[in-house]
Parts: sequence; structure tokens; C-alpha cells
Amino acid sequence: MVNLAEGFCNRGFDVDVVAPQVAGELHAEILGKVRIVNLDSGRVLTSLSKLVRYMQRERPAAVIAAMEHSSVVAIWARTIARVPLAVIATVHTNLSEVVAHAPSMKVRLVPIVSRTFLHKADAIVAVSHGVAENLSQHAPRCRQRTKVIFNPIITPDILAKAQEPVEHPWFQPGQSPVVLGTGRLAVQKDFATLIRSFALLRRKRRARLVILGEGPERHNLEALIAELGISPDVCLLGYEENPHKYMSKAALFVLSSAWEGFGNVLVEALAAGVPVVATDCRDGPREILKTAGRGRLVTVGDAEGMANQMLASLDEVAEPVPPEALKVFTLDHVVEQYAALLPC
Repeated sequence: MVNLAEGFCNRGFDVDVVAPQVAGELHAEILGKVRIVNLDSGRVLTSLSKLVRYMQRERPAAVIAAMEHSSVVAIWARTIARVPLAVIATVHTNLSEVVAHAPSMKVRLVPIVSRTFLHKADAIVAVSHGVAENLSQHAPRCRQRTKVIFNPIITPDILAKAQEPVEHPWFQPGQSPVVLGTGRLAVQKDFATLIRSFALLRRKRRARLVILGEGPERHNLEALIAELGISPDVCLLGYEENPHKYMSKAALFVLSSAWEGFGNVLVEALAAGVPVVATDCRDGPREILKTAGRGRLVTVGDAEGMANQMLASLDEVAEPVPPEALKVFTLDHVVEQYAALLPC
């Protein structure tokens, strides 16, 4: 959404980023020419009344809502505000996976609420064909309004960030090849399988594993690393503001997720020129790698299969991805597709 805001600003649009709470790592990335509207509500649902007042006061031409629950709240707010604006809903997750992995009854209600209200949006953007198909299964009335637009990942900014130096000694010339993973240390990302795969890889060749990100699974992952006896060759670096510079210096990038709505980091890695191995999870990785014409897919949770594909990738001479193959993931291309959905 930060990238979209920048892209619309570059096209001369007046852009507000409206959030129930303005905080976190991405806050600093929002451009100065984008106005930030802090509803100071803490949660999306409890910001409904303030969002209504915002719509009535500012009368925007359109609202692009991030994620399913925000899209539904935006639809409710428009109905209450009685303001003639377009609501573009976005769906970033597979609703079947939401139900399967929901930590609470509240989260399990997301597909039900989506089925009931999302079709009232003027347009619905799904971030992958798999997400679009799953949405149509849960909410058949959404099918005719749904368009697939990939996430706007590749920007001049990330290409510049990829060229920045890395001070970590493992990324210096002459060192063992580094396998890189990045993402929140959570069950969804299944870094445990990546760690087990790396342990198998280390039996056959020298390498090191670096994982960027922070999250609730850190303790479990550290225990697994110690149990496998690979601590000297594995580093959990934590959150890094610029992961792109690590990607461009890695020998291999691995996405080990159990499920994804899209898989932004795969596109970032491909743009950085690093070979990739990814789980064939729902949804996104297969579409991304097919579009790019590069990369290897493995079965979710298959540590041995992942280790074999990692070894094969490290042993081959990587061909760079032609820039034209990644055009659909560029900011300009994606903003053009979103702009076509707007009434202005």
C-alpha cells in the first residue's frame, strides 16, 4: 500500500493514507507528499465511525482498502456516510487458509463477512489467480467484480537499496555461499523446514544460512538450530530495514512458507538477481516463478526435497531474469492497472 501511494502521487493524484493507528516499521517509508490520516482507533473495526466522518468531510473519489476486513469496513462506512465514492476492495489471502489456520473465532468469521459484503465493492483486486479463484469459491457473487493485479514490488527504491553494502562478515568475498530466508518468524513461514533442509545440505557442502525477521517462533527456531548442531553456520539476524542488500549478495534465496497470498519476497529476490527455491504453497509462488521463468518449486514441508533443490541451485550457473519478465510486478505497471479501476 505504501508503494501504491507513492505510485499514485507520482501520477499527480492527491493521496491520503488512512489508518486506525499510525505506527510501526513502514511508517517511516511513507513519502512526505502523502498525507497520513491517523484515525487513532487502534483497530479497523472500531474506526468505523471515524472513517465515516473522514468520508463525509474529505469526500474522496475512491478508497482502495487493504485486506479483506478493511475492505468490508470501507463498504460499511460508505453506506453510512452516503457519499458517492468508489470502493476498491483488495484480497491478499486465501480464505480457505484463513479458516484452516485461524487462531480465533473472530478470524474464522472473515470468510463469512467477506462472502456477505465484498461483492458490494465497485471492484475487487486479488493479488494472485489462486487467491481470486478461492475467493470466488467462498463468495461466488464476487467473481464478476474480481480482477487479478499482482503486488507492486519492484520500485527504483528497492533496486537502489539492493546495491548498498552489507557489513556482515558472511557476505564478504571469499566466504561460503549464503542461503537467505526472510519473513516474520511465525508458523506460516515454516522456517523450521528451511533449517532442517539446511542441516541436510550442510552434510554435502559448505554453506551458511541467514534468516532476516523477528517473531514469536524465534525461541523454537533457536532450539531447533542447537538440536541439529548447526549453530556455527546459522544466523537469525532479526528485523532488517533493508533486506534487499542481503538478497543481492546471497547465493540463494529460499521461501519455505506453508501458505501465502502472494509472496512479495520472492519477487524482491528475483529483482535482486538471486536464484530462488520456493514451496509450492497456496497461493502465489507458482504464479510468480512461472511469470519470471526462473526458480525451483518444492512440496510444502518436504525438508529433503528442499535440500536437494537448494543443492542443485547452488551448483548451477544462474541465468538472470529478463527485466521484461518482471514488468508485471513493477510499480508503474501495477498503478496503471489500479488507476483503470478508478472513476476519476
